[in-house]
Amino acid sequence: MSAPLLFSPFALRGLTVANRIVVSPMCQYSAQDGSATDWHLMHLGQFAVSGPGLLIAEATAVSPEGRISPTDLGLYSDANEAALARVVAFCREHGRAALGIQLAHAGRKASSRAPWKGRGPLQGLGPEGEGAWETVGPSAVPFGEDWPAPRALDRAGMDQVVRDFVAATRRAQRLGFDLVELHAAHGYLLHEFLSPLSNRRTDTFGGSLENRMRFPLEVFEAVRAAWPAEKPLGVRLSSVDHVPEGWQLEDSVALTAELKRRGCDYVDASSGAIAQGIRIESGPGYQVRYAHELRARTGMPTCAVGLITDPHQAEQIVRSGQADLVALARAFLDDPRWAWHAAAALGAEIDYVPQYARAQELR
Repeated sequence: MSAPLLFSPFALRGLTVANRIVVSPMCQYSAQDGSATDWHLMHLGQFAVSGPGLLIAEATAVSPEGRISPTDLGLYSDANEAALARVVAFCREHGRAALGIQLAHAGRKASSRAPWKGRGPLQGLGPEGEGAWETVGPSAVPFGEDWPAPRALDRAGMDQVVRDFVAATRRAQRLGFDLVELHAAHGYLLHEFLSPLSNRRTDTFGGSLENRMRFPLEVFEAVRAAWPAEKPLGVRLSSVDHVPEGWQLEDSVALTAELKRRGCDYVDASSGAIAQGIRIESGPGYQVRYAHELRARTGMPTCAVGLITDPHQAEQIVRSGQADLVALARAFLDDPRWAWHAAAALGAEIDYVPQYARAQELR
């Protein structure tokens, strides 16, 4: 029996991850003024020590107004940077995983409640209400019926967003992250520019596919220039909007090709979340086909994500060439030692941190 490909190394620029298992970015809604807390030390630390090749920190806002909620993680201030440095230091000292961070701007979906507080938009601007703030987007089109219309970004506002992404990228470099992933999925700002459902602009940033891709590509180019040449830069995409009039897979193929020409190292192929009321039929590995298609048609390395839970399922995705990496979220929440258990199931060798080495006796 051949060695499992899931536990083989994979190179992205100057970074080689020990295996193809990625802990997907997972919003925790547990920061204070954008700064990481002990929750993040526990949350990321438990994964760093338990076998994945790559651990990517949750969607991290590049500005206060770019946060999804008031308790979102951010990387826009010295205080944010200092708090996250403590988490990174722990993961480096005790962990084995390469460390990435997903940089994001929530756009018109910002200023919302945490999931366990009901989701939906915050009410009342400032301290008199729930502390809502003005949101921005490509056009003054709300996310849903009960959401406020965002302020359409002008050129000055777009320039500020670019500067915010670059500043956060430089902070990520100072913190010593190995990889940056730009969040251009799930209905957040960069995805909002891409999708015709949210982008109704009539200038050079709206209308045609080329125009709608223009600003996300501009952000990518600025981040690529600010991020060290030897370090990988990836993008998470919503491969489709799941409605005929929205962003389509053919659009994602075109965008992936343009990203590759600009020095993108991989695409994390997700889908959906651009607007309320869109039904998505999900099931085990329901988004793998997008990673496969983008990889096959552009030659871009891809990461598959979405209800990948079983080690044999993950191995088949990689071995069949559907994706180069597999990202898990809920499976890791359920079992933080998923990588150890996957190695046992597939007959692979994997390092255990010395404090937990006796757990190998159970395998």
